[in-house]
Amino acid sequence: MSFDARSLERLQQLGRSLPKPLPKPEAEPAPPPASQQRHRVETETDPQALFRELMQVSPDGSVPPHLMDRLRQAEADQLRQRQAEQRRALQRQNPQGSAAPGGLQPRGASNELRPNRQRRPAANSEELELYTAFQALLLEGDEEE
Repeated sequence: MSFDARSLERLQQLGRSLPKPLPKPEAEPAPPPASQQRHRVETETDPQALFRELMQVSPDGSVPPHLMDRLRQAEADQLRQRQAEQRRALQRQNPQGSAAPGGLQPRGASNELRPNRQRRPAANSEELELYTAFQALLLEGDEEE
């Protein structure tokens, strides 16, 4: 692009009269990362402590859905952790190769059904009490109808 003498002179004049760029302001210290500024509601993993924190933070007891999801997730994680601990404790009590869990024994010649043996061992007293209570509930239900 070419300029005539008058246009070039005018551009140079404008260039001299333009304001100089302002000095850049000193950068403010950057805010600390979010991991350093988190509220206890965001970091708590114990469901009971998280619930207490949520109730303290909320003036009317209402909790946003994303925090309710965090509470549910914390409860589920705690439940899974307890179940895993129980499984490990059960495995320590019953090492591999011994009796199967639940007191069941592997099927073999001694446990085969015989014509003169009962199919099921006699019920213990607790089982009989539960059975009697169940029958009573059924009878009460029949009387109401």
